[in-house]
Amino acid sequence: MEGMGQKRRPLVVMASSSTTAAQSASRGGANPLAELTDRFRSLEVGVREWMAKQPTHIEAAVTTAFGAVQGGALGGLMGTFAPEGGAGLPVPQPPPGLDPKAMATFKQAQALAGGPLVQARNFAVMTGANAGISCVMRRVRGVEDLQGSMTAAFGSGALFSIVSGMGTPNPVVNAITTGMAFAVFQGGFFIVGQKFSKTKTHNEDMNYSRGRTMLNQLGLQNYEKNFKKGLLTDETLPLLNESALRDVNIPPGPRLVILDHIKREPGLAKSN
Repeated sequence: MEGMGQKRRPLVVMASSSTTAAQSASRGGANPLAELTDRFRSLEVGVREWMAKQPTHIEAAVTTAFGAVQGGALGGLMGTFAPEGGAGLPVPQPPPGLDPKAMATFKQAQALAGGPLVQARNFAVMTGANAGISCVMRRVRGVEDLQGSMTAAFGSGALFSIVSGMGTPNPVVNAITTGMAFAVFQGGFFIVGQKFSKTKTHNEDMNYSRGRTMLNQLGLQNYEKNFKKGLLTDETLPLLNESALRDVNIPPGPRLVILDHIKREPGLAKSN
């Protein structure tokens, strides 16, 4: 009996190993990168929902902190790749009695040629201020528009000028001109991006016009986003079934109403 028990042990180990391998194989079907991306998106959505419920000053403070951290990391990385091991670009000291305009040029070169810590500080101030002011403007105006974008850019540019020392010997004037330059550039980018966004949205909406009309007729317009998420365009309407609507998280009741409407509507029903 002991001999038989000793022979059975390897079989038990083999069975356990095969079971583990099967479980690993079943888990291996999922894409780790996709799972990580989904978790990150869920976390991002949760943070945004939490911040939307907070007072303006709390949301502005958190947004500013996140923006400053991102800008600081970017600035530190840029300073690290600078020549001489991140010590910054070699900028000679200005001679005494230099013309004020030339002095300002030297200061600008020094501000843009700092090492990792200097660049991290400058970019942290710039991006943090931009994010914080944008947040406040969005809360106050109730929309993210051109005026809010340009105001945030002006504030971030002015603070960048002051912190980096670009404005010597006229820091106030230089801060205003730098802020205006930032505002003009960001305003231009905002307008261009808005035009592209409108064109893209218009083209996408054209693919869902019949589906949108159907949902509005049935009082189910809240599920339009589900159709877009599942890419259920107008071309797919005659092919819709219970499984397809379930996959885009439409509840059973609305599913039955939609399918019944498609059956009864000659223009939507699948031709045999």
